[in-house]
Amino acid sequence: ATRYNTMRFCNSLLVLGASIASTNAFAPQSRTSNTPARMAPIYATNEKNVVDTLEAVDATVKGALSGMALAAALWAAPATMAGPMTSNFPTAMGNNVISSSVASAKEMASGSGTRVNKDPESLLRYGLPIKNKEVRELQKDIENIRINIQSKRKAAALDDLKKARGVINTKASKMTDSCRDAKVCSDILASMKEQIEPLEVTLKASQDSLNGSDQERDALDKSYNKQDQIQKDLTKLQEQMIPAGYEVPVPKDYDDLPQLKGRATVEMTMKKGPNSETGDKFNIEGTLFKDAKMKMIIDGYSSPVTGGNFVDLVKKGFYDNMDIQRSDGFVVQTGDPSGEADGYVGTPSKSVGAGKHGERLIPLEIFPLGDKGPFYETSIEDEGRGGEATVLPFSSYGAMGWAREEYDANSGSSQFFWLLFDSDLTPAGKNVLDGRYPVFGYVVEGADFLRDMKEGDIIVSAKVTEGAENLVQPK
Repeated sequence: ATRYNTMRFCNSLLVLGASIASTNAFAPQSRTSNTPARMAPIYATNEKNVVDTLEAVDATVKGALSGMALAAALWAAPATMAGPMTSNFPTAMGNNVISSSVASAKEMASGSGTRVNKDPESLLRYGLPIKNKEVRELQKDIENIRINIQSKRKAAALDDLKKARGVINTKASKMTDSCRDAKVCSDILASMKEQIEPLEVTLKASQDSLNGSDQERDALDKSYNKQDQIQKDLTKLQEQMIPAGYEVPVPKDYDDLPQLKGRATVEMTMKKGPNSETGDKFNIEGTLFKDAKMKMIIDGYSSPVTGGNFVDLVKKGFYDNMDIQRSDGFVVQTGDPSGEADGYVGTPSKSVGAGKHGERLIPLEIFPLGDKGPFYETSIEDEGRGGEATVLPFSSYGAMGWAREEYDANSGSSQFFWLLFDSDLTPAGKNVLDGRYPVFGYVVEGADFLRDMKEGDIIVSAKVTEGAENLVQPK
């Protein structure tokens, strides 16, 4: 079986005036291969030329060009995800207060401007099929509170809190008018307003504390947790704005494939493999965990076929006891079963057909931002739309993408990857993945475990914990 054959990035970047060579990406690779294929580095001419060129550049711009060169040469090292620390879902937050690793939510999924939105929950909110400018205004203010808490900009956080309160007080009716059940949304807004008061108290307490003191840390921790509760209510509010009976348009050609009509939550538990070189525990910044637990939101609004295929396989137990087959600092990849088949063997779609070993294949599915639905069996570049953003971009650490062979858009079956990439330099639509592979979900809790996930580590179990009813089986 070919666990991942080579695939090429069909995109070029201009770094230091040189064209960057296209490189290998993700595709199935043989379990019997003696030398598994690796992601070849993207480079500008070669490392020596880059360094020599940088030495000739004025010191005032050297830092920026170095960042671009490194992004091109190495993509990016795994970076932190912002989120609350728990025993099951560790992050690099420590006590929840660090400098922000999540860019401003105002950039939305388009990544326009100078900063990139890397918050998976924010990206998922912006990916909801809703049209209400007031709730988007509220979202921006609430998400900016978190960013400012993380970077200890307390006055700015209080200013955003004031703006959020103002939107709720003056524009509630314009938001509830968009809801399927106005009473439900009114109750959610009331809950958010009620939680704003104690958040204001803890933020002011942090202002009154000495910088670096235990009192400041405690107040900021409490502020972070209060903001998180408000943010969860915001998600519930926005989900109420999805029109009743809404379905993403999918060609009837794919009615014989599982489809996800909405979203689902999948939780995975992993353990170290028997041949682990680092012991039987995951090491996350010096803290050891026997099990790695990750929570993922699978999005059927932007990837109904891809998301449906994944949730269907999870429900079948396909990924249980499966090993991690690739971990190279760029991606963590799995989904290749034992035996000669490259993917899940099952009843194939009549339109897409089966793989050479009977694998059930799915079409490439891409949903550009602003379109009414996804297009299929072709990439965004093949459509002549290279550089356009997709509804869900590869801008978040732990973004989930579907693997396929290089020149065959319809070769995906069961293999997928988590992207270990975090950069302020590549907004949505400007990286080499958006529009070439579908983002069908994000890790929203436990993404830091991916940093210590190695080949041979094992997925003990994968379970659908919410949204299983949104999976529609083939007709």
